[in-house]
Amino acid sequence: MDLGLHDRVFIVTAAGSGLGLASARALVAEGARAVLVARRREALDAAVAELGDNATALAADLSLPGTAPEAVDLALATWGRLDGAMVSVGGPPKGTVTGTTDEQWLGAFDSVFLAALRTARAVLGANPAARLGFVLSVSARMPLADMAPSNGLRPGLAMLVKQLGDEIARDGGRTFGLLPGNIATQRMVDLLGHEPTAEDARRAGIPMERLGTPEEFGAVAAFMLSDAASYLTGCLLPVDGGMLRGL
Repeated sequence: MDLGLHDRVFIVTAAGSGLGLASARALVAEGARAVLVARRREALDAAVAELGDNATALAADLSLPGTAPEAVDLALATWGRLDGAMVSVGGPPKGTVTGTTDEQWLGAFDSVFLAALRTARAVLGANPAARLGFVLSVSARMPLADMAPSNGLRPGLAMLVKQLGDEIARDGGRTFGLLPGNIATQRMVDLLGHEPTAEDARRAGIPMERLGTPEEFGAVAAFMLSDAASYLTGCLLPVDGGMLRGL
């Protein structure tokens, strides 16, 4: 299937590793071009060296208000167009509801919620018909133990994905949210405190009894940003091996 991504240009955030990098790899493999945004210059340099001429990078903190507009400017200056973004903001820290301080809540809101919103605003300012994907979490639909900041913020961001899809549809824009479950990234290693195992998957209630791979996630992201998904907007798609039990 031709996904219609050849020469399309996308901003991909948190692209130095994990789900962001996997999304960028999948897009570039389909002929798209990507502006990679992340804080770690060394990781970005390695990613651009791997992806070649179809990738460029901006080493910056997405929680800073000027980063998203700078990424948009880089896309336009490099390739003269911008077709959308895959917005990943990483994960907030673990914590209980009452044990998470005001400062931690505010920091998570700034880095998770506002960073995603600012990126969407900047991209739509350059192209009202943009395709906007958001990396959320299964916590948008069910609480995860000891993950209060994620449980509190992801559902609200998911609802904005729905509303934003309504607002930009007439201009030809689309939105979607991907809800990863347990994917074998460094983030999962950090949360578990060890390399993921099949037993971890069983404890999490994953029917496939394994964790997903970043490549599996990236393939879904590329499809959803492509022409092949042109009649999908405002939708939330789990990428979780069947972990979510509700409809």
